[in-house]
Amino acid sequence: MRTFPSARRHLVAAAALAAIAAPALAQSPRAAAPQSAAASAAGAPATIAAASTGPAAAAPREELFAAAEVQRVTITGSADEGYGAQDSSSATGLDLSLRETPQSITVISREQMDDFALQSINDVLALTAGVTVESVETDRTYYSSRGFDITNFQLDGIGMPFANGAQWGDLDTYFYDRIDVLRGANGLQSSTGNPSATVNFVRKRPTREFESSAALSVGSWNDIRLEGDVGGALTTSGNVRFRAMAFGQKRDSYIDRYSLDKKGIAALVDIDIAPHATLTFGYQQQASDADSPMWGALPLSYTDGTPTHYDQSTSTAADWAYWNNTDRVGFAELKVDLGNRWLASANVTRRTRAGNSELFYVFGHPDPVTQVGPASYPSSFAGEYDQTLVDLRMGGPFSLFGRNHSVSFGTNWARETAFEASGYGPAESIGVVLPPLDSWDGSFPKPDFDVSHDGSKWHTTRRTMFAAAHLNIADPFSLVLGLNATAIESSGFNYGVAHDYAPSKLTPYVGAILDIAGNTSAYASYTSIFNPQAEFDKNHRQLAPIEGSNAEIGVKSEWLGKQLQTSFALFRTSQDNTAVQDPGSFPATYHPEDATSKGFEAEATGRLAHGWDLSAGYTQITSLKHPDGTPANTYVPRRTLRVATAWRLPRLPALKIGGTLRWQDDIYTIDDNAAVVRQSAYAVLGLMASYDITSHLVATLNVDNVTNDKHYASLYWTQSFYAAPVNAMASLRWTY
Repeated sequence: MRTFPSARRHLVAAAALAAIAAPALAQSPRAAAPQSAAASAAGAPATIAAASTGPAAAAPREELFAAAEVQRVTITGSADEGYGAQDSSSATGLDLSLRETPQSITVISREQMDDFALQSINDVLALTAGVTVESVETDRTYYSSRGFDITNFQLDGIGMPFANGAQWGDLDTYFYDRIDVLRGANGLQSSTGNPSATVNFVRKRPTREFESSAALSVGSWNDIRLEGDVGGALTTSGNVRFRAMAFGQKRDSYIDRYSLDKKGIAALVDIDIAPHATLTFGYQQQASDADSPMWGALPLSYTDGTPTHYDQSTSTAADWAYWNNTDRVGFAELKVDLGNRWLASANVTRRTRAGNSELFYVFGHPDPVTQVGPASYPSSFAGEYDQTLVDLRMGGPFSLFGRNHSVSFGTNWARETAFEASGYGPAESIGVVLPPLDSWDGSFPKPDFDVSHDGSKWHTTRRTMFAAAHLNIADPFSLVLGLNATAIESSGFNYGVAHDYAPSKLTPYVGAILDIAGNTSAYASYTSIFNPQAEFDKNHRQLAPIEGSNAEIGVKSEWLGKQLQTSFALFRTSQDNTAVQDPGSFPATYHPEDATSKGFEAEATGRLAHGWDLSAGYTQITSLKHPDGTPANTYVPRRTLRVATAWRLPRLPALKIGGTLRWQDDIYTIDDNAAVVRQSAYAVLGLMASYDITSHLVATLNVDNVTNDKHYASLYWTQSFYAAPVNAMASLRWTY
């Protein structure tokens, strides 16, 4: 990036980083909550999973290794692309431009995340075309796309689906250079999951030239955040490079009693072990510790079926409740240039997620006059989820019948071990009627959670082989063909229910691309995916795996020297055999449901003009129904609009102004009181301004929900809480 600074600057950068990393990362504990607000509180809690390349100057050999990263990860492109990117391999594993990829992809760049203070994955996905963020609790979130749950989160293209459907804790975005969201099924690269979307986090990587940054942010509700990032060569030849990052954040909340302490560290080292081989080691860790978090949320209706009304600050959490999560990831990666633009990579990743919590659930409905009715259900929870993943792949170009083509193939193996334990207090602590929630201060005697226990323990192993080819059939026409073979086995138990299955599936991928102009392509594609499930029906027969498919046709264009990407897609997405709990069943039994969504998406991402960046997408689900014609997943908005734009003023280039818009149409649900609860259409407006004080120092101000709109955070469950009112964050960022 730049020449080596003086020793004094080295010390300044190191001191900034050390100040942030100094506090030891406590092992983050976690929490239990019912699968739905209507579910028995004794039900199994849902588990997490989951969850820049600095623009360093590269020698020719390093450029080859950057291409190798595309084979395995997600996106490459120039350092100054603004919002979005030009290339992707998420759908196929092949090095294709976005226009050549026959599926819908959105890229959220580091610049966009910094401009709008998108510090968590919830912030990012809330601004992503076609994605809905379902914040069911303060520290548990579901996501959906094209009407169905997103269960695949990956790191550099490697990962397994959520074990029980949701993201726990506040997953930070600081360690990532960009985030790639592939919509629809991703059976070729993800093997298992839902036909909704795959979210791929692309790590920041070591750089050859020295670079560093530090930031201080201050926001509403005593929100204070520190960040530090430093990297460069450790040897004069540059054959050993490093990058180290750390952040720390503490904040209170608009929600009574709730606070969050979040911190993380990451370190990566690149070693050129041979002229054409690079070995990378990396480790990252994040702790997310919450005080007085919600388990469940507010009741949506009074006993007479009319909708409840609470202040946005109202909470159901006890003053002693906590929910802590820790996520640790270590990996080793070898990339080899085999010559003739053929590249090979091997990756071994070990991930451990630990949780610990003591929580307070509130069930029942208040009287419309006295506001009394909801009652207590406390519980404790501890869980640990260990994943080991091995990925081997190779790819490159070849010639056949006088034309150039490309191929990618590989295999991967993954194993997850899960352990969960829930503790319950004495009977007298359950069912205690509380004072009116809007005046309750969280006081409740904390019980000893040693009267009874329940839990889970299971092992899941997945084996996959895949191959994909990009075939140039004729000058304007090409095909993308792929095949994935996956076998998965699981054994153990989950809260008294067997967690045993052993399905396998052969998944095809077919795509066709037709260049219809110098900058425009039409495409069509079909792919499928499956997702094993351990639920049983009322006859104690295990449900078949979820079967999902995605078919879409569309048009993609490149404008303004490929700086701006536009797309329009028609899609048909199906998900069959989804487990739905039988009403009133205890222990819970399930029945399978099928649903199909149809709709279209329009998106524009990139640079409209010098200094003017845009990321915008409109999605309309024209039909989301069960086979009998009844509406499915009514909590999912049928129309959404996401816009983020920033403009650097030509006459005052140090100043950048921008804004965001998140709009959705009305949604509804039927709660456990048989009441129809509706959320009318709403829009959330954000404003941003940044000023380059010097070439190294930038000040930024973000204000979100400028109109102070009051709306539910989600209707995914039969309880909910309110989204944040108007809030602001000011940041000061130094880079070298």
